[in-house]
Amino acid sequence: MSSTVGQTIKCKAAVSWEAGKPLVIEEVEVAPPQAGEVRLKILYTSLCHTDVYFWEAKGQTPLFPRIFGHEASGIVESVGEGVTHLEPGDQALPVFTGECGDCAHCKSEESNMCELLRINTDRGVMINDGKSRFSKDGQPIYHFLGTSTFSEYTVVHAGCVAKINPNAPLDKVCVLSCGICTGLGATVNVAKPKPGSSVAIFGLGAVGLAAAEGARISGASRIIGIDLVSARFELAKKFGVNEFVNPKEHDKPVQQVIAEMTNGGVDRAVECTGSIQAMISAFECVHDGWGLAVLVGVPSKDDAFKTAPINFLNERTLKGTFYGNYKPRTDLPSVVEQYMKGELEVDKFITHNVPFSEINKAFDYMLKGESIRCLIRMQE
Repeated sequence: MSSTVGQTIKCKAAVSWEAGKPLVIEEVEVAPPQAGEVRLKILYTSLCHTDVYFWEAKGQTPLFPRIFGHEASGIVESVGEGVTHLEPGDQALPVFTGECGDCAHCKSEESNMCELLRINTDRGVMINDGKSRFSKDGQPIYHFLGTSTFSEYTVVHAGCVAKINPNAPLDKVCVLSCGICTGLGATVNVAKPKPGSSVAIFGLGAVGLAAAEGARISGASRIIGIDLVSARFELAKKFGVNEFVNPKEHDKPVQQVIAEMTNGGVDRAVECTGSIQAMISAFECVHDGWGLAVLVGVPSKDDAFKTAPINFLNERTLKGTFYGNYKPRTDLPSVVEQYMKGELEVDKFITHNVPFSEINKAFDYMLKGESIRCLIRMQE
């Protein structure tokens, strides 16, 4: 790799030229990393719903042309000035949020919301100089979430790159860099169910299934999956879900259904849908005295959470989480180790697999609701 250090690299990238239109495989130029940055050779990436949401550009300011992708694994090709925790050849996971190590949040044991590097969906350039590292025929191409992994090479802020076990299989652990950790951490780091306890999971997409996996690992005995699509229930059994509720099949609020099933409510609830009604139901279905609900899903900006204050006075707790409360550089390596030891099952999240040239198939699978995660192989 040393021959490319300090040089502009020409490589393939899947460029989104306009909202909702198929990505186009183009030859792009990727500039070398500047101070505090890393250039990664991406080997595997996967499609997350967040990519689709911003590609459709229905609810936010469109920014095109853009290279999407933020769930990936790869190898460090070169590092910019001042980068000390990574070196060429390291196996690494890029992450859509970061850890500068210096701000109040990074120094706090209670927060992972780095002031410098927390998620920014609107920014399409690098923090260092406000410019893009991607171009085609002299035209800049915007970054996405600071990662842009739908490219054979990408430049990322070093604080958003986790160095991992050199023996970890990159085609498996790539899915840990976003959705799996978001759901898993919501359960194991925030809800913290005790062995033998009951947990309700609202929403059985990738994040909800990861939350269920966290409940399984924690030893919860009753894991209740709530979803409007009954077809998801069979697959969810692989992730430890052993009871199912479809709110559409009941003529009373789902929180009431769950309370009746569980003698007053579940011990823990994790909401992974972004639906404000699901959030309220998740909180109101936990048991008084000790029940705790965790909100993971991102609601519409105008939504308001409404519940009776007596629900809090009766000792129910409501918490929110961002990226499962994991600090990317500090905590991700240990999640990879959990997988390596067989404690965490990751393979079952990967339901589809396509070469980079067929990346648009991954969008089709997700839009049809057929995939949990579709792996995209960069080296064909």
